[in-house]
Amino acid sequence: MSHVMNTYARLPVAFASGQGAYLTDTNGKQYLDGLTGLAVVGLGHADPTVAAAISEQAQTLTHTSNLYEIPTQSRLADRLCGISGMEKVFFANSGAEANEAAIKLARLKGNKAGLKNPSVLVMDGSFHGRTMATLTATGNRKVHAGFEPLLSGFARAPFDDVAAVQQIADNNPEVVALLVEPILGEGGIYIASDGYLEALRRICDAHDWLMMLDEIQTGNGRTGKYFAYQHTNVLPDVVTTAKGLGNGMPIGVCMARDEAAELFVPGNHGSTFGGNPLACAAGNAVLDVIERDDLIDRAAELGDRMLTKLQTELAGSNRIKQIRGLGLMLAVELNEDAPNLVVDAMAQGVLINVTQGNIVRMLPPLTLTDTEADILVDTVVDLIRD
Repeated sequence: MSHVMNTYARLPVAFASGQGAYLTDTNGKQYLDGLTGLAVVGLGHADPTVAAAISEQAQTLTHTSNLYEIPTQSRLADRLCGISGMEKVFFANSGAEANEAAIKLARLKGNKAGLKNPSVLVMDGSFHGRTMATLTATGNRKVHAGFEPLLSGFARAPFDDVAAVQQIADNNPEVVALLVEPILGEGGIYIASDGYLEALRRICDAHDWLMMLDEIQTGNGRTGKYFAYQHTNVLPDVVTTAKGLGNGMPIGVCMARDEAAELFVPGNHGSTFGGNPLACAAGNAVLDVIERDDLIDRAAELGDRMLTKLQTELAGSNRIKQIRGLGLMLAVELNEDAPNLVVDAMAQGVLINVTQGNIVRMLPPLTLTDTEADILVDTVVDLIRD
């Protein structure tokens, strides 16, 4: 009997090692990893630069706490602000914690303005985490179930519906911020329409809202830009990211600019482990590899290659509802649920994910080769055809 809490419906496999795009299980079987630990291991497994940085830092200093200056943290903050256009960074350990920080920034803004019930506008179909605040913000009833009463202070609108947001803006003076994913990741790789983020920026400006973007999954080069909002001319007020920033080391960040960057003062928020020397050494190494190997451009190129191949190979199939993607966030939405597809893919030596019951999701490493990309697509195509 396992003493691990029953919080996951685990698949019957355990991995012993990984190298690049491949994982090897405890029986010696290899798998092409088209999921990368849910968009975490963007540089592939056991990247030598990241491994060396972690090893060197672990032999020097792993933790001191945020009561003291942390040079690796300061360097990573400087680099992230240079990339994002933000001004200040709060370091956490996960995406959920980063989003908690963003929600607290919004609450602080509202309370400073004297609002009785400051609210954050969130979107249906979203996923922001599993803490009480972030699961409340998540737009999925299944995530809420069993954890009522949920927290107050959230308004909701359909994703990619500017008119619905405008209606809330015109009728709810308690809203102080909106929190949105540029692409619904866990929700099924739904990509916002052209002009959506720009319209949200205009509404935020007109109503003095913070525009807060959840780039936990879309950040760190995955979409063919470092952040997905950089496909537009929009500059948000708050950006969160995690997942690919540590290539497997737990790290999350909440970044802010202008008013939002000055809301936190000592005592408002904190983290024992957030931004410690070890996690930040990994984060700096990840940025080094992304820059050195031009992996952002590579993600855009690979994504176009895989999306085109999926569309070509599955054209005319009556099993397909839609194929969509941006960079290395790819989805094939089926007309019916596919409960066996993940296990069938594992039998073929490929790891993928099915979200929402019928959406095949691929989040491969940015370091994938053309041959590995073709193997991943061909396997998915064959499984869908069969």
